[in-house]
Amino acid sequence: MIARTFSKKRSALVMGLDLVFFGGSLILAMLIASDFRGGIPHPELTWPAVFGLMLIGPAICYARGIYRINARYIGLYDFINLLLSAGMLGLIYAVYQLGFFPGKLPLSVPFLYIFLLGTALTGTRVSMRLASWRQRPINPAIENPVRTLIVGAGDAGEMMLREIMKSPANKRVVKGFIDDDPEKRHLILNGIRVQGSTEDIPHLVEALDVDEIIIAVPTATSEQMRRIAETCRLTRAKVRTLPSVSKLLLGTQELRDQLKDVDIEDLLAREVSAPAPRSALAYLEGESVMITGGGGSIGSELARQVARVSPGHLVLFGKGENSIYDMEQELLMSTNLIPSARIGDVRDRATLRRAFERYMPSVVFHAAAHKHVPLMETAPIEAILNNVFGTLRTAETAIQYGVKRFVLISTDKAVNPTSVMGATKRVGEMIVSSLAARSETSFSVVRFGNVLGSRGSLVPVLEKQIARGGPVRITHPEMTRYFMTIPEAVQLILQAGSTEKSGQLFILDMGEPVRILDIAKDLIRLHGLKPDVDIEIKFVGVRPGEKIHEELVYSQEELIPTEHPKIRSTQQSPPDWDWLRAELAILQQLCDAGDAERAKQFLMELARGSRTLGAVMMPDPAAKPEESIRPE
Repeated sequence: MIARTFSKKRSALVMGLDLVFFGGSLILAMLIASDFRGGIPHPELTWPAVFGLMLIGPAICYARGIYRINARYIGLYDFINLLLSAGMLGLIYAVYQLGFFPGKLPLSVPFLYIFLLGTALTGTRVSMRLASWRQRPINPAIENPVRTLIVGAGDAGEMMLREIMKSPANKRVVKGFIDDDPEKRHLILNGIRVQGSTEDIPHLVEALDVDEIIIAVPTATSEQMRRIAETCRLTRAKVRTLPSVSKLLLGTQELRDQLKDVDIEDLLAREVSAPAPRSALAYLEGESVMITGGGGSIGSELARQVARVSPGHLVLFGKGENSIYDMEQELLMSTNLIPSARIGDVRDRATLRRAFERYMPSVVFHAAAHKHVPLMETAPIEAILNNVFGTLRTAETAIQYGVKRFVLISTDKAVNPTSVMGATKRVGEMIVSSLAARSETSFSVVRFGNVLGSRGSLVPVLEKQIARGGPVRITHPEMTRYFMTIPEAVQLILQAGSTEKSGQLFILDMGEPVRILDIAKDLIRLHGLKPDVDIEIKFVGVRPGEKIHEELVYSQEELIPTEHPKIRSTQQSPPDWDWLRAELAILQQLCDAGDAERAKQFLMELARGSRTLGAVMMPDPAAKPEESIRPE
């Protein structure tokens, strides 16, 4: 209430000053034009003009929004608006002078009036802006100041400086800008000088006693970020950065509050895709969308991004009650959507039928899967039941209930699989491909590599090892993987899901593979430590099922460009459904019999294409095939 009262008093003061300027500027212009001889010329005509401008001026300024300008944030547009208002009043006066006493006053009076009034209106606002900011970064009274360098003397850097200046609780003292553009060398922005290029950072940190470096280049490529970060690591200063442009646009916080530590995502050796345009996701609007594995890393991000497209309904299906509940609560708090949380197992056909019958989804994203490679080597039957038969039953239920689109989330480990997990995902691809050829549901598969930040994935594990003081355990010095961020992977999945052509397999552009060893070293440095000095790196050998290098495509898969530059597609040759269904019946019997070794052997042969029509691996005679996958 006090702040609002103060704001009203300040506005009244500004309007009062403007009234004086509307009339006083004209009197002063006349006196200047007459060299201050003989007082106000032609008072019988001048005073009506003065009072008329004092009546018209506030109306024009109000109509142009002048009194809604916050002086603290006044910018170029506002200055132009103020000058245009002064020009309009000058034009009105010029018409009055030429109409009522032509030739009695110099023609310079209207121009002098515009100049004087424009100067007075803008000068008042500039003074208020200066008074409100108080130039805190150069205040010597700041206790324990954080001496800061800003990398980037562009728009983002200048905005960051202004944000720092206006913060009442600011403890940063900006010592200079850094920019590689030679045209910006030695420029001064808001009183702060561009001190040099990125090559000068180590020297400037020592010379200026810098505590913190802020990288304010949100448009920087991963290669540029890596180069800047490497230079900054040569210093003792803490390094922070602004998020990407897309995240800045989505952010609701002040710019200074969006600062974050440089993380591994900033240093990926690839360009991150631009966010999907809403038009590319229009197929989801008003639809009932089901996400299996809706509490997992990919499933939960799918839920967040689908929720922004205004679906008719969103169903989170999964067996992890805590993760499903957390995702439901997040959506309730952050969106206007009321999702449905459904606890269930994709291996249970009856549970699936009840869920499909109740919610009648028209689009299904199947993200439910066991994903940990070494762990699945020790539990092949669980991997088969969940990843193979869970996919089969979800897909068949989708056909039964008339789902329009079904998208399977796959992995690069499905290509020439060496692990149980990869083989189960490959068989899942075969199932979807085969069903696509014999149903009206549009089936598609999206295949990509590792995602950063998912639960139990590489980066969180390495960070925990670093936090404990090491050692950091790496399987092999030459092991490489493809990486992308979870939000990027999901937005590409959603765009790939828009296809109406059934049976397509989409490959996401993952850029170049990255050495695991390089990621580990980057993470250690990001924690302010030195690899093999502060944190030991230990090579422990390749684990069961792992490859040294992953692949995204089979040699026989012909990749076709799509409308999206980061997505390519291939049309798979589907296996014969009757044959595949018979093979799955045998695999089911092996799992029912608990014969893990033979089930694993059968799975690997099936996934690698070494099983042929008529080839038989007989299961235990005592086991009975489950009715749901018995051949028709």
